[in-house]
Amino acid sequence: MNTALFLSPHLDDVAFSCGGMLARLKARRWRIVLATVFTRSVTHPTGFALACQTDKGLGPDVDYMALRRAEDRSFAARMGVDQLIWMDLPEAPHRGYHSPGALFAPPHRDDDIIPTLEEKLSLLVDEVRPDLVLAPQALGSHVDHVQLVRVLPALNVQVSQILWYRDTPYAVRQPYAKPDLSLPEGLRPLAVNVTAELPHKIAGCVCYRSQLPFQFGGEEAVAPILESFHQQEAADHGQSGHAEVFLAGSTFEPEWRGLL
Repeated sequence: MNTALFLSPHLDDVAFSCGGMLARLKARRWRIVLATVFTRSVTHPTGFALACQTDKGLGPDVDYMALRRAEDRSFAARMGVDQLIWMDLPEAPHRGYHSPGALFAPPHRDDDIIPTLEEKLSLLVDEVRPDLVLAPQALGSHVDHVQLVRVLPALNVQVSQILWYRDTPYAVRQPYAKPDLSLPEGLRPLAVNVTAELPHKIAGCVCYRSQLPFQFGGEEAVAPILESFHQQEAADHGQSGHAEVFLAGSTFEPEWRGLL
């Protein structure tokens, strides 16, 4: 059985960005491992960190990350994820990024998350031994996405084993956003038809109810936004139907293209 390791900065990124691919691989009997990096509960948040939950209608007494982990668990159950991993690292607002602007600026020099992140991901890769890794491109430049992407070269994973997904809904709002400069040179787009999987993806996305008003404008908007977006992604790459688009290395295994 082939194993796919989906790396998610936050508790929703894989669902929104490449849930169609996840459903497609699962239907082809791949073992699915979903690992989310920044999942730690922080008691008594203040300032901007607290605002990140109160602006979603959640009071200060709510354990925001526990709520989101429960949503992630619901997604995993709905999608048939075989192994769900939370890496228990703190999100950027708990690491000195104290404003919306700071989240999308270059990483702080005193953000010391990289060594811990590298150690945890290295152990994970050695344990899972994935045939395929799906990782973000860091479109939109959210610092948590950037830090995850910048650790990848240190892992025991070949470029030929990685697909970089288009971070969504950043890709919806910023269709011409560029991947982080740390991605390897010579990558090329791979458009994967997910028309058959799109209803399953949408059903998985709505599991993250706390995020839907902020990210999509409400649950009722998820389906039309994703249907339109993935239809445009397909058209931009000369396809009909709906596509999720990835970046792949020039040595990405040709037989996987047939599978995908």
